Amino acid sequence: MELPFAEAYKIKMVEPVRRSTRDEREQWLKAAHYNMFQLKAEQVFIDLLTDSGTGAMSHRQWAAMMTGDESYAGARSFFELKDTVQAITGFERFIPTHQGRAAENVLFSALVRAGDVIPGNSHFDTTKGHIESRGATALDCTIDEARDTCLELPFKGNVDMQKLEQALAQYAEKIPFIIITITNNTAGGQPVSMENMKAVRCLANRYQKPVLFDSARFAENAYFIKMREDGYRHKTIKEIAREMFGYADGMTMSAKKDAIVNMGGFIATRRADWFEAAKNFCIPYEGYLTYGGMAGRDMAALAVGLDEGTEFETLETRIKQVEYLGRKLDEYHIPYQRPTGGHAIFVDALKVLSNVPKEEFPAQTLTIELYLEAGIRGCEIGYLLADRDPVTRENRFGGLDLLRLAIPRRTYTNNHIDVVAAALKNVFDRRETITRGVRIVKEAAYMRHFTVELELI
Repeated sequence: MELPFAEAYKIKMVEPVRRSTRDEREQWLKAAHYNMFQLKAEQVFIDLLTDSGTGAMSHRQWAAMMTGDESYAGARSFFELKDTVQAITGFERFIPTHQGRAAENVLFSALVRAGDVIPGNSHFDTTKGHIESRGATALDCTIDEARDTCLELPFKGNVDMQKLEQALAQYAEKIPFIIITITNNTAGGQPVSMENMKAVRCLANRYQKPVLFDSARFAENAYFIKMREDGYRHKTIKEIAREMFGYADGMTMSAKKDAIVNMGGFIATRRADWFEAAKNFCIPYEGYLTYGGMAGRDMAALAVGLDEGTEFETLETRIKQVEYLGRKLDEYHIPYQRPTGGHAIFVDALKVLSNVPKEEFPAQTLTIELYLEAGIRGCEIGYLLADRDPVTRENRFGGLDLLRLAIPRRTYTNNHIDVVAAALKNVFDRRETITRGVRIVKEAAYMRHFTVELELI
């Protein structure tokens, strides 16, 4: 008899959570202006808002925190982290930051100017916000197949090479770099193939453009390459990662994902000009070059997390839990972005709440309904997150409208996942009765979904 799959860890510490009543949730959500980010953590039973900084650190990471060097300049923890980053990525130049969006802010302050065009595969919200707030354009060159949530395709996060070449030819001098997001979060946590990265690198070389990786979930991307792409099944995750980064000139990293820490990020590059330019913004924005917004203990935990997060067993345990939720939704015939992504299930709200007009934000409406059903907090990745067009100021309704259920690493059991699936089924079963959504009462100019205030229609 084949043994069932079991997690590659055992639980050592637990935190109690409380079930709330429907009446309580209705009051709390109204007070939060129907914005999941505005809820208090204790008002949530199962929190799938994000997998960023919400995972459970290992005993080795907690031990490393006790030995962190808190020297302001030249801390031992900095050099340990720098060596780990170089060993995994091959990038010898390294700047720590307190998280991924800080890394973007520092690097883009040096590289992005008004009028620039940054082509890539579905820039995530903070990336797009940092580009557009500087008067530049984030040009989406993701393959069209990513828009068909029913389509099974192993590398739905890929860059469309024809779109990219057209962008390079059309905008030429306006493009400071090409960005590849691994995995492609906005398209549903979908991976990018090694073949696609090679093709982007070759095209970039022809046009003499550098390539930047948004690398928050690079290890998950490496896992999918190992499992889905010919020629990689017998390679380690670290070997695959090293090859991936060989096709890039630099990276930004939110270490709160694949490195499984509560706070941290960095910039790494092989380009001396990028490094020297970014240094000028790190000191005023983040801190000195050898801590960059992180305590020594955070850098120590991050070094261990990068090592552990690029081990196959860690990734297999994590991704199989996402697949488990996908199989449960398959049983209930609930549509989501297929195949399952690395860190989350992305439910297709346009197919679930087909009676809710797009102007009333179906994915946010579905997010609200799931919370009211069982106290489960998800995140809208869709029309709210897309922000308004920076020129016309019209809402952007052209893309996918998804409810993301991001699963924290090593945090919930499959019993929790069963509750999530059952609650979503209950909403799905009464979907025909949900005909109205929400309207915006107050919003920010960029990255509005974090602070937007809504009301029910």
